[in-house]
Formats: sequence, C-alpha cells, structure tokens
Amino acid sequence: MTFKYLSREVLQGFDKYKYSSVDTSPLSNYVMHPFWNWLVQFLPMWIAPNVLTFAGFLLLIVKFFMFTYYDAYFYASDDSHPEYPSVPQWVWIAAALCMFWAHQLDGCDGKQARRTKTSSPLGELFDHGLDSWATLFMPLAMYSVFGRGEHSISPDRTFYVLMSLMLMFFVSHWEKYNTGVLFLTWGYDVSQLTMTFIYVLTYLGGYQMWKINVPLTGISCGRFFEFVMYVSVWVCGVPVSLYNLYLARRDKTGKNYGVFEACRPLVPPLLEFALFTVWAQCSSYNLLSKHPRLFCLTVGTLFSNITCRIIVSGMSNTRAPAFNWLLIPLIAIVTGVLTLHLGVIELYLLVAYTIFVHAAHIHYGICVVKELADHLNIYVFSVARPSKTSPGGDNK
Repeated sequence: MTFKYLSREVLQGFDKYKYSSVDTSPLSNYVMHPFWNWLVQFLPMWIAPNVLTFAGFLLLIVKFFMFTYYDAYFYASDDSHPEYPSVPQWVWIAAALCMFWAHQLDGCDGKQARRTKTSSPLGELFDHGLDSWATLFMPLAMYSVFGRGEHSISPDRTFYVLMSLMLMFFVSHWEKYNTGVLFLTWGYDVSQLTMTFIYVLTYLGGYQMWKINVPLTGISCGRFFEFVMYVSVWVCGVPVSLYNLYLARRDKTGKNYGVFEACRPLVPPLLEFALFTVWAQCSSYNLLSKHPRLFCLTVGTLFSNITCRIIVSGMSNTRAPAFNWLLIPLIAIVTGVLTLHLGVIELYLLVAYTIFVHAAHIHYGICVVKELADHLNIYVFSVARPSKTSPGGDNK
C-alpha cells in the first residue's frame, strides 16, 4: 500500500488552484522568453513538459557528480595544495553545457505545457520542487571555480552563502504562501547566464585566471563573488519580498493571515539553518572543513524537503507545517555534538543522516507526484490523456 502524504483537503485545494505570477525582469521578458518561444518550436509535440523539467535537473546532477569526482574537497583550484590535481579542462565546458541547457529546459517546460495543452498544478509543483533542490547544486559547483585558498573563501563562508541563497528561494515561496502570487526575481536568469559564462571563461583561461583581485575593489574574485551573492540576497532579494508582503497586507490583496500564521512556515528552515550552523561551529572533528561537500549536500536536501512542503501548502491553500519531522534526528545529533566529544563519529553520523534524508526526501517526492497525478487523472511523463480529466492550473 502506497504511503499517502496529501490529505483530501490538500488534494481538493489543488483543484481550485490558479497560477499567478509577476515577472518584471527585462532580461526575462525581452531576451529569454522570446528565445524560449523560438526554441520550443523545435521540440516534438509528444515530449511531456515534465520530461523537460526532469532532464534539466538531471543535467545539474551530472554537473554535481563531475565536480564531486574531480574536486571532492574543493582543493583542485587551490594552488597551495598541489597534492590535489586540478579539474580537467573539458569538465569546465561540460559544466557550461549542463548549466546552459538546464536553464533552457527549465524555461521551455511551461511553454511546452501550453503548447501541448497539458498544463496542470503538477507541472508547477514538479518544477519548483526540483528548483528547490537545485539551489544546492548550482552554487556549490561554482565553489570549484575559485576553490579554497588565499584568493577565495573558506568552506564556512561558502556555507553561509549557500544558506543565504536557499533562504532567498524559500522567502519567494513564503511570499507566495501569503500573497497568492509568485514574484519572479530579476536575478534568476542573470545568475544562470553568468554561471554559464564563468564556466566558459574557466575552460578558455583556466582556473588560474580567477587568482587575481577585481579591479577597483582590491578583493579577490572569490571574495567578490561572495559579496555579489550577499548583495543579491540581502539588498535586492529579501527586502523586495518583504515590501511585496507589506503591499499585499496594506491593500488586502493577499491572504491576510495573522502575524503568527504568516510567519509559521519560516520556523522549519530557520531551525534547520540554526542546527547546522551550531554543528559546523561546534564540531570537535571540524566536519564542515574536512567534508564540506557532504555537509552542504545534506543541508540542501533537507532544505528542499522543507521547501516542497510549503509549496504544496501554498498551492493547495492549506496551513503550512510548523515543523519537519526530518529535523528530529538532526536535533539529537547536534545535542550530542554539544555535550560529547564525538570526534570522527560525527562523520559517521553525517553519512547516516545524509542517507536517511535523501531516502526520505526521494520517497516524499515520488509519492506526492504520484498522488497528485492520480488525483488529477493525468500522466507525469506523457502528454497522452487518460479517459477522465480533472481541472488544473498552469505548468509554470
């Protein structure tokens, strides 16, 4: 018997869902969307939009595993550790191609859905759910460009950048949870194209080209990239979302939750980030420095599970959970770190928790997608129509 994650109330909420978004980005409206409208014409009508979404996500996974194999500890671009060989040049152009086509497929899936008349709430949930996981894979891969060392930043600082980017993604959906509207950020397409361009430049000039100070700033390229990320989140991102929330409350265009209900969804991600920060800073094994990729992978996967649940709540217009049960083992682990000198045992706990979180998250994703597809009476990866149809929203 299949485990059920979606209640009847949630499924009925999806029946009433209508997609609403605001996209004011000049790059998106005048460059990317016209390009995607042209590109989607070359796709066969039998390709389902969710196939495009999943294919784009798989490209990011391929890129992640490439860098994991050649740069597991982010020393490959650090000249002070010659015992770690540098990343082969072909990997950079492969990463650029993966990044570029992941971006294009993510942009074309919604257009393919409208083109094939297969738009549904499942498409949006599938798309944004995978995007929540991609917030880990994209910035983490960029760390391999700059690496550790004097011209870059430490794993601790990279961890804080990663948490900031994840928080920005979550705030966008928290904003939608409260307003009913998804305000698309200007930085998304800019960041995708910028990362692709950086990979291409690294392929042409080698990672050594980034071992300089940025003109007029006096800081290294790695630290400058860190600065840009913080500006994009804390100056251009979060304040805009908070302002949109203020406008929705002032004009009574949102859901007008009380303060507690409005802030309720923020509890799980903030608790997660606090717990992992305490673990990183109090680790007797210096776990984040020794195994940054594994540590961040666990953070990102748990974050994706938390975010997927608020996306479901927002789309079904139901109450968001104030706690995620996957945090329970993490609380126990962090308690052990604070009270005991665990040493290398922390690594074993991290490996076990990583496996547990991934298994739970993948199970959640598969079950939720199947439950919603069965409810809407549609296929996930096919444009073929079952004998009975149900109402739905937009794919993107």
